[in-house]
Amino acid sequence: MEIELKYLIKDKNVAEAIWEDPYLEEFGEVDSKETVYMKAAYFDTEDYILSKNDIAFRIRMEGNRVVASLKWNGSSEEGLHVREEVNVPVDDPACFLQPSPDIFKESEQGRIMMDLVGDKVLNNLLEMHFIRRRIRLDTHKSIFELAIDTGEIITNDGTLPICELEIELFSGEEEDLLSIGEYVAEKYQLTPLNESKYARGLKFLSNKIT
Repeated sequence: MEIELKYLIKDKNVAEAIWEDPYLEEFGEVDSKETVYMKAAYFDTEDYILSKNDIAFRIRMEGNRVVASLKWNGSSEEGLHVREEVNVPVDDPACFLQPSPDIFKESEQGRIMMDLVGDKVLNNLLEMHFIRRRIRLDTHKSIFELAIDTGEIITNDGTLPICELEIELFSGEEEDLLSIGEYVAEKYQLTPLNESKYARGLKFLSNKIT
């Protein structure tokens, strides 16, 4: 299960201030601090069978790594996102063009997804290109990853900007996650994001999903 907070950042100056925040640096693991280029593609059938069943099929390049992700049963409130997730490393970057549902055949949800897709073709719905700056935070009670993403969501109908903060709980207590999020949101006047990047991209597309 993935548990994370998402916030809209007003501009890149605010993003820079958060990245250099002295309070957050107290918990930061210096060796984990890095900047990574990410390219993600989301896939669905022509009749949007996955989206209609609250399932997201993503292929993402994270630096030199390619990872396939399946996400489902998502919920969000006040910027707190909770959803089920399966991640599988992929060796072939060509899967960005035509991924196989078989990638997830070892998981129960993957087999459910495969039954839904059947013999239909998975099409590229939208892509995201962004720079992620991330660092692991350790409060000695909980461990998080703080990430700042800047870039764009790319659809056939145009593009949307990305400038947001994500704080993901790796281990520990959800209340610690909320405490860190409250600190950052109040100090930098951040707006909670209840829609994921993918949800915003889908919303931006022409209204084809009924």
